[in-house]
Amino acid sequence: MKSNKPPKRPDPREAAKRAALNALRRAKRTADKAGIELSEWEGEFLESVVQRVKTYGRAFADPDKGAAGAPLSAMQGYKLKEIAAKASGKPRAKPKTRSRFGRRDPRAAASGSDDE
Repeated sequence: MKSNKPPKRPDPREAAKRAALNALRRAKRTADKAGIELSEWEGEFLESVVQRVKTYGRAFADPDKGAAGAPLSAMQGYKLKEIAAKASGKPRAKPKTRSRFGRRDPRAAASGSDDE
């Protein structure tokens, strides 16, 4: 007989935790396979973040440093991307910065507003 229970929905926090652990393991595994030597700090970072995510479900305590359901803070995610890029041999990702002040390119503004 069938039970009348509705199907169990996956917990989004558990899914985020698994995704973070997989990304951390993937970065470590990629570096090992490529023969790239991670610095002492990078190795300790990966190990400590994995341990904290396994123990607490997230790797940071301050809610101002990341999203409520996220297992990694914004900066931890950025550093993980840098380590993964180093392991895969790609150039390191630079933070996207944008000048708040200054003039826009007048040619781009002029060509975009001419809809005649």
